[in-house]
Parts: sequence; structure tokens; C-alpha cells
Amino acid sequence: MLILDNIISDRGSKYAVSGGPCRSAAEAKAFIDELKQTKKFAKATHNSWGLICGEGPLKNDDGESGAGAIIVRMLEREGLNDHIVVVTRWYGGKHLGGDRFRHVTDAVRTYLDALKA
Repeated sequence: MLILDNIISDRGSKYAVSGGPCRSAAEAKAFIDELKQTKKFAKATHNSWGLICGEGPLKNDDGESGAGAIIVRMLEREGLNDHIVVVTRWYGGKHLGGDRFRHVTDAVRTYLDALKA
């Protein structure tokens, strides 16, 4: 599991991105459960994720409407299969509007760049 913490901060909201090998919905649930074993991630407002596997594209917005679709779309463009990416947000008290989509995109890009490094 690769975790990149405190990568984006905006109006009090903080973001992290994590991911790792994953081949099914059951493995995705296990991945999220493992991530949430860390108290900080268990207390996060949103743990949105996306995955492309043999079961097809899977996603969960976890209340951050549209975030899972963004993650899946970026994984499709990258051709990255059997690998989950989770964007975590701790809500800072102010609505971000459309900027939240930019932050999800930036978080996934940061993760994908780290994989290549």
C-alpha cells in the first residue's frame, strides 16, 4: 500500500491519496478496511475510490459525489488495471464547489506520477 499524505490543502480541507494492487470488489473492501485501521483515515470525511478489474470498472464516491468516476476515468486513460486508487478528504468546514474535482484529479495524478518514479 502506497500512501501519499497531506498532498493538497484548500480552505481547511486536506487530501491524501493511496493505492495498491486490487483485483475485485472484495479486495477493494479489504483495502479500504485496512486503510481505515489507521485512526486518521477512519475519521476522514470521504475515502473515494476507483478500480478497473475483471469485474469491470468499480467505484465508490463515499459521499464525495462524482469522485469515483473521476478516478476510474483517469485509471482507464492510464491503462492501469487491477490497482485501486483512494482519494481521502478531511472536510475543512468550507465548501469547495467545483474545485473539489480538480483536487481529486490532482491527487490521482500525484499518485500515478509516484508509481512511475
